[in-house]
Amino acid sequence: MFSSRKDDKVTIPAPPPPMQTPAAQRSKPRMPSAPSIISADLVVVGTLKSSGDVQIDGRCEGDVYASSLVIGEKAFVHGDVAAEEVTVRGRVEGGIRARKVLLASTCRVQGNILHEAFAVETGAYFEGNCRHAENPLADIAEKAAVPPVSPPTPAPAPAPHHESPAATLVSRPATNAGPTATFTPLKS
Repeated sequence: MFSSRKDDKVTIPAPPPPMQTPAAQRSKPRMPSAPSIISADLVVVGTLKSSGDVQIDGRCEGDVYASSLVIGEKAFVHGDVAAEEVTVRGRVEGGIRARKVLLASTCRVQGNILHEAFAVETGAYFEGNCRHAENPLADIAEKAAVPPVSPPTPAPAPAPHHESPAATLVSRPATNAGPTATFTPLKS
């Protein structure tokens, strides 16, 4: 039972893994990073897609898809919003789909909200319908997918330059408007 030998090892069984809630199982692990910020003097026209955190303090004319989204007090979003977590302090004209939605006291939202958890501070303005859903982001995964960033492709090597006494090759940058090279005759 008691031994003075050093080679006797005692093994302790590992504790069982912690139980995960369904919400924790759905969320994907991601690397922490600084949020992308749309500053107050910036106007964005088009769809914003990010796999990270986004803070909008300016104006956005289009849909916004992010992991976590904060809409600042002076911000305005005219389009649909979808994220794991959305905090609205400014103005949104469009639908909101998120697992967690917080409407701050300074917000003004006109649109429908589909949520898993929903909180409204006193003084918030909300006009629209709100509805609970077990997975409010289920049918927008394709829209919100952020395409991978590929490295830039190197420019092709320039063609060898051949001069003849009758013509000179003049090359221009490629455009959709016309040919990429023209021949100009030399005047003799």
